[in-house]
Amino acid sequence: MNILISGGTGFLGKYFYSYWRSKGYSVDSIGRGNTNEIVFDLSKSTPNLSKEYDYFIHCAGKAHMVPKNDKEAKEFYLVNEFGTNFFLNAISNQKKKPKGVLIVSSASVYGLTFGELINEKTLLNAKDPYGKSKISSEKIAIEWGNLNNIKISIIRLPLVVGINPPGNLAAMINAIKAGKYFNVAGGIAKKSMVLATDVASFSFKLINIGGIYNLTDSRHPNFNELSHVIANNYEITNLKNIPFFTAKILSRICEVLNNIFKLKIPFTRVTLNKMTLDLTFDDEKARKIGWKPNSVINNSHKWL
Repeated sequence: MNILISGGTGFLGKYFYSYWRSKGYSVDSIGRGNTNEIVFDLSKSTPNLSKEYDYFIHCAGKAHMVPKNDKEAKEFYLVNEFGTNFFLNAISNQKKKPKGVLIVSSASVYGLTFGELINEKTLLNAKDPYGKSKISSEKIAIEWGNLNNIKISIIRLPLVVGINPPGNLAAMINAIKAGKYFNVAGGIAKKSMVLATDVASFSFKLINIGGIYNLTDSRHPNFNELSHVIANNYEITNLKNIPFFTAKILSRICEVLNNIFKLKIPFTRVTLNKMTLDLTFDDEKARKIGWKPNSVINNSHKWL
C-alpha cells in the first residue's frame, strides 16, 4: 500500500516517514526540497500525481517565526492555507478514493497564551497569522472531507519534542548549553508537549478513524523539569533562577533596548508570560481511542 506525506523530510515529517516505512508501506514525500521523492511547491499549485495512494498525511507547513511585515505574514496563508487546498485537490484528482487523510494542525488555533486542560470544544480564537492560517486549513480540510465523504483526521499539537527540534525548544537547548538560560520564579509554569515518535505511531491508527484531537504527553512538565533534563544531558549543573519581580523589570529593559537600538533580545514581556503562565491541553478524547503517550521528561533519550 502507498502513502504520500507532504513535508516528509521536515522535522515531524521524518518521523511519519520512518514509522510508516517500518510498517511496510511504500512512502513518498512531497515538498520543495530536493530530498523529497516528489519535488513540488504546494503553496503555488496542485501537483499532478503519477501514482495512486491509499493514505495521505499533510504535514508541510510554515511555523516557528514571528512575521516582521505583511509579506512574511502572507507566507503563512500561502503555505498553510493554500498548501492544504492544493494538497487536497491532488487527492481529488486520484482515480480511487483514499482510505484515510490526516492533517497536522496546531494548538495555536485556540489563540490562548494561558489556560489549563483546554479541550477540542474550545473556540478557535487565534489572532496571529500562524494560528489563523491553521484555522483556515482545518476548515478547508473539514469541508473537503464532508463534500467527498472521506474521513479527515486532524491533530492539534503543542510543542513537539524530537531530535534536532526547531523553534522555542531549540532556543532553550542552545541557551542552556551556552549558560544563558534561567528559570523564572522556580520554573513552575506547566506546558503541554508531546514526543514526535508518539505522534507518528498514533497516526497509523488515527488516520482510519477521523475527527479532531489534541495530542500531548498527558504529563505537562514545567520549565524546571524540562530545563534540568536538558542540563543533565550536557552535564550542566549551574542552572539559574531569578524572582518574578526581577524578571519583570528585566523584560521591560530588554524591550526598551530593542526599540531604541533595534536589538533582538528575546526576553520580553511576551517571553515572561510564556515562562510563568500554565498552558496545557486536554488529550482525553484521544485517550478514549487508544492514545497512550510516553512522558517527554522520562524519555529524554528519544530527543537528546
